[in-house]
Amino acid sequence: MLERIALHQTRLRTPGLGLEGKGVALGAKGMVLLPSLDRLVAWLSVYTREHSLEDLMPSLAIEIVKSKLGTREITLSFSAESSDRMDRVSETARLVGGFTFTGTSRHFVQYRDAAAPFGYDATQLISTDAALVLYHDRFTQVYEVEKTVSLRSLLLRLMPHVDPSTIEDNGPRIIVAEQGLGPALIHYFVRSRVEGEVAVAEWPPESAFDEGPVRRYVLRIPDLPKRMRPLMAKTPGLVTFLPAAPGVAVEMGYRHPVALRACPVFEATGLVLLRGRGDEPWTLEKTPQMGDLRAFARVELRSDEAPEALAASGSRLPEAVRVPLRIVPSPAPWKNVTATWISAAQVPLLRRMAYALPHQTILRTQLAITPRGAFLRSSAGIEAIPLGTFFVEIHPNLYIPAGYDVTPAVAPEVLYRALGASSSQVLFIDTSAKAMAVDDAAFSPLETALLEAQAWEPLVAEAIQRALTEAPVDLKLESIGLLPMSGVAPPNEPPADKAAPQLPPKAP
Repeated sequence: MLERIALHQTRLRTPGLGLEGKGVALGAKGMVLLPSLDRLVAWLSVYTREHSLEDLMPSLAIEIVKSKLGTREITLSFSAESSDRMDRVSETARLVGGFTFTGTSRHFVQYRDAAAPFGYDATQLISTDAALVLYHDRFTQVYEVEKTVSLRSLLLRLMPHVDPSTIEDNGPRIIVAEQGLGPALIHYFVRSRVEGEVAVAEWPPESAFDEGPVRRYVLRIPDLPKRMRPLMAKTPGLVTFLPAAPGVAVEMGYRHPVALRACPVFEATGLVLLRGRGDEPWTLEKTPQMGDLRAFARVELRSDEAPEALAASGSRLPEAVRVPLRIVPSPAPWKNVTATWISAAQVPLLRRMAYALPHQTILRTQLAITPRGAFLRSSAGIEAIPLGTFFVEIHPNLYIPAGYDVTPAVAPEVLYRALGASSSQVLFIDTSAKAMAVDDAAFSPLETALLEAQAWEPLVAEAIQRALTEAPVDLKLESIGLLPMSGVAPPNEPPADKAAPQLPPKAP
């Protein structure tokens, strides 16, 4: 009954079936045939896990169809639009055991698969007045539509599955409390400083014996503390819900088989609460007016008896609470170590070390000599002079030992004011919590305090009067002429006997 469509084939027999741009046979509608209701739920669960039904909702229709043999199956029809949409639907249907078809009116042929990449066409059409005819390579069947199923009603009838892990999920909570528990629950949240909103909702009487509508408190908590989640899940009279999508929530401890966020069938202005254990859902066509929890806190009034007894007859300042200052070791790392205190016994060692200090260290360091020893300060750090007790500057002109902290832990400004020092004094607090004050003017540059004054002796210059009285030499330059040696007599030649010296005779 079916034949594969070949590439570039243009003639098709199925009414309403055509070729799209990719050459795939496609009708105006797509259809999925499912054998049972649980297969439909499986298809919805798998499809909504990664895709939304929002683009299918305008044309989506779920129907229960009946064959000539009396078997009932379920069809899910929608607008085909493109092969990409049909491919997604077909893959999901193949996974859950369904069949995918495409067509326009009553005749639907099997959608393409691996055996026919461009789809199928019916070789012979069945002449029938049935509402639906499906052509498949395995069967050809005629169906009558028996009933239409609404997706919203189907989702409301599905019972959520037990899932205790949702109790620990983060996010807002919707708590429904019976009328007798509402005020106590509100007071509990207000006392625990939990933010939220509350409203009173009404439902129709559950039976003819009820005199009026059923009232319950509905609380919306943006962030329920973890310690309260087991209490809200196990307390009788309280039902806690987790929002699953705008306008719908599922009871905490349960999970709906379909991803409700991908099914836009609930009104955002209303509220549908899906309960577990097979209970009927609670539905509110419109969310009631909600108010802040703190507005419903319990109000208590003081007694107005004998108000004159509460009048104050006098006032005085309370006694000061004073505790001694302590310096305790601190595990915090050293920071801002800018001063050191060198005792009087270590000052000679400082003198010997001065010959090894670099020029920049001497240039940046200031020194003050006191009877308690030498105090050195350097804004760039004092670690280059490894002598004495290091101090950390916690406040301008206030130092404490490095590696220690002050108790009680008051602010440095408060400690500086409590010590009562003037602005011209520099305070050093030692490990025994005793403060030492050094006048700021006593600090001078270290380089001016290092060198001692050297002894020197006068030197008297010799008299130079004799040299100053001698007449100066006057030099003149004259022309030597053309024959400068013409007037000079030749020197006398020596006599002949004096020309060569005689040697004494040799002895025989």
